[in-house]
Amino acid sequence: MAKFELKLPKMGESVDEATLTAWLVDIGDSIDLDDGVLEIATDKVDTELPSEVSGILIEKLFDIDDVIKVGQTIAVIETSADVSSPKEVETHTIVDSVSAPSIPPVNIEATLTKVEELKQPTFSIGTSERFYSPLVRSIALKENITIDELDAISGTGKEQRLTKNDLLAYLDNRKTKATQQVVDLTESQKQSSVVKETVTAEKPIQMAMDDEIVPMDRMGKLIAKHMVNSIQTSAHVQSFIEIDVTNIVTWRKNIKDQFLQQKGEKLTFTPILMHAIAQCIKEYPMVNVSVDGTNIIKKKAINLGMAAALPNGNLIVPVIKNADELSLVTMASIVNSLALKARTGKLNPDDIQGG
Repeated sequence: MAKFELKLPKMGESVDEATLTAWLVDIGDSIDLDDGVLEIATDKVDTELPSEVSGILIEKLFDIDDVIKVGQTIAVIETSADVSSPKEVETHTIVDSVSAPSIPPVNIEATLTKVEELKQPTFSIGTSERFYSPLVRSIALKENITIDELDAISGTGKEQRLTKNDLLAYLDNRKTKATQQVVDLTESQKQSSVVKETVTAEKPIQMAMDDEIVPMDRMGKLIAKHMVNSIQTSAHVQSFIEIDVTNIVTWRKNIKDQFLQQKGEKLTFTPILMHAIAQCIKEYPMVNVSVDGTNIIKKKAINLGMAAALPNGNLIVPVIKNADELSLVTMASIVNSLALKARTGKLNPDDIQGG
């Protein structure tokens, strides 16, 4: 028998961690090659992590809602073939208890306890009966949060466990409640000064007796966070221009059946409009910018995001890379492929990066 360490693989550019959302197998279950072992989630994409070997799951190193870094071992699978990971080959020696009776047997329970102790960094701010993941502990240590303060924070994880997002939300809330500094400016000073930041006190939400509190799910929290970040980055402006697209509608109606027959792709309005937008951005490159403080970052690549529906009804924005270099046929193919992957929950992190 050999042991194989199932690690978190590279999930895409700029993705270095993921949250464990569900275990699909239990300890002792048999696993075939490519069977799903667990579900993980990045900022927006939920995906299954398949097994790279066939065998039996003998150890789980993380719990639901734990944050896992790329390269960390998540589970251990016992296999009949010699597929030990390089780490095991270098650091472990398989001992035959029959041929070497003088070597005492390994105490599995003690070994597992030792692994857990080594996995979690020393938490010098105190101890608690409540469980905190290594990531939560390291953030608390960095932010000088005492154990009493941690114990008082409500958690949204399994069994009210405190997650990374809970702790970050608490830190953000603590900053907004900081003492507001009152600046006494004369009328002339007010006219020439720029107010960079305004701290407002939180107003309590009025609730009736029969109101119900519904905690946000992970997607809701991420959407709220990204919306706030967007407002803090740049002003929101809407502009409406009416365009007569009668000729496009007529052209598509006449060509769509032939397009499907010859190219093997459905021609919807989405790739037609995205193809036009990409060419327009190419002509007016200052549309394709981001704001970073007082700097404007002019993007070289024209990467277009398109809204697509997820199986749970939420929306996600997969990205079409270098859209200005694509023909209408290729654009239609990519649009249809990304829409299908979104509907079936098969988008990967790279599909939503760089928009």
